Amino acid sequence: MLSYRHSFHAGNHADVLKHFVTIQLLNYLGQKDTAYTYIDTHAGAGLYALDGGYATKNAEFETGIGPLWDRKDLPAPLAEYVDLVKELNPSGKMRYYPGSPYCAEKILREQDRLRLFELHPSEIKILAENFRKLDAHSAAQGHRPTTRGKRVIITAGDGFEGLKALLPPPSRRGLVLIDPPYEVKDDYRRVKDTVEDGLKRFPTGVFAVWYPVLNRPDSKQLPERLKRLQANGWLNVTLSVSGPSPDGFGLHSSGMFIINPPWTLEASLREVMPYLVKVLGRDAGASFSIDAGETQTIGRARKK
Repeated sequence: MLSYRHSFHAGNHADVLKHFVTIQLLNYLGQKDTAYTYIDTHAGAGLYALDGGYATKNAEFETGIGPLWDRKDLPAPLAEYVDLVKELNPSGKMRYYPGSPYCAEKILREQDRLRLFELHPSEIKILAENFRKLDAHSAAQGHRPTTRGKRVIITAGDGFEGLKALLPPPSRRGLVLIDPPYEVKDDYRRVKDTVEDGLKRFPTGVFAVWYPVLNRPDSKQLPERLKRLQANGWLNVTLSVSGPSPDGFGLHSSGMFIINPPWTLEASLREVMPYLVKVLGRDAGASFSIDAGETQTIGRARKK
């Protein structure tokens, strides 16, 4: 099945969590001069228009980046993410939202590498075209092109399988982001198997898995299975913007499971997650959780 298009969900609360955490991980890796590699197994289109096309159908960005756009009290770690989105909207109007590849491209340095996979035939074409335009814009500004040479490689194919040949990266430093659409039940198993295999090839790598929090066994079991993998440490964070809907449909909660997380991440999450619940929460069911094994924190929205 290849029906999933992320454009419908661009900029929603799940994207806020995923991209905020991803930016924190990339910034940490960038603290050392040694190059690192960013690998995105399900890159999508890379950039999404919020004022037209699929994104306007359900306007899901109103559950995520929308309420954060004009806030003046953003915690510093969250402000980094919002500022990056605003760089793509110099007019000040919220028109474009960056996917994970664009977030990474903005943060990675000249010596770092991006390896992007996308299987959907329409999405991969848009991804390649978006990076071609980014390359042309960089050249027009007098900067070295971004997509030429070895810095960015875009591959049309299965990221689960393609990842194997890239691990370990040459510098032995890197972040792997795995966020399939989970439109088929087998994605849950493949995520676990891919991370398990990845850790054997690259035991010191940072692996970040985004997943939907749903009332179904495979969704509930995924983080528990990831906890049992052999790694130096893990951190699991979830964000719920509301309680479950009566009909059980719709995504109200999602999580990020990070293996080999930087020591700074937990502190950033403890600063940002209560704020996200306060600003993005839609009812008393809004909440967050941070589970680092030895420490667990659960926070809920105040009753209104």
